[in-house]
Amino acid sequence: QVQLIESGGGLVQVGGSLRLSCAVSGRTFSTYRMGWFRQTPGKEREFVASISRSGGGTGYADSVKGRFTISRDNAKNTVFLQMNSLKPEDTALYYCAAAPGILGAPATPTSYNYWGQGTQVTVTS
Repeated sequence: QVQLIESGGGLVQVGGSLRLSCAVSGRTFSTYRMGWFRQTPGKEREFVASISRSGGGTGYADSVKGRFTISRDNAKNTVFLQMNSLKPEDTALYYCAAAPGILGAPATPTSYNYWGQGTQVTVTS
């Protein structure tokens, strides 16, 4: 069973930075495409960023492009989301997700089989 555990969320002021981490159990981490999504109450889960199995390919939502950076360390079974220049609209529960193989669109939640419990990010003005 694959388990994903997010960490690094918290309270930060506008313009600040946070680095989220997602530790993944198991020996097959390098075979998973990884993604970060976020959700606020009453809204659908929103794509934030994705990264290919090797880390050579990344994708971002327009709302975070240029501010957020996704990366992974396959030796440590961990994916990261560096968030800079944070805005109040970035406030959400952030989830990491794992997709075995390469099928499915990286920005679509249903493409991912495994999800973490989420870590809260709150940006105050």
